[in-house]
Amino acid sequence: MPQIKFFKGAESDLAGLERKMNTWMMEPGIRVLQVFGNIAPQTIAPQPKAGGALVTQSGYGDSDVLVAVLYEKV
Repeated sequence: MPQIKFFKGAESDLAGLERKMNTWMMEPGIRVLQVFGNIAPQTIAPQPKAGGALVTQSGYGDSDVLVAVLYEKV
């Protein structure tokens, strides 16, 4: 029976999200059927308070990345 697993990460740490997903997919008994995902639109980062640092140099915050994996337990 197909099941679904969600992975969420930040745009700035795609390598970490890939590692987490690949580690999970290598577990015994997992057969991946389909992988699909979405990246949230960037929003303007909140302005820092006086003396604070910017969130990013571009002025935009990291977008959330959501990946869904359709799989079966074998």
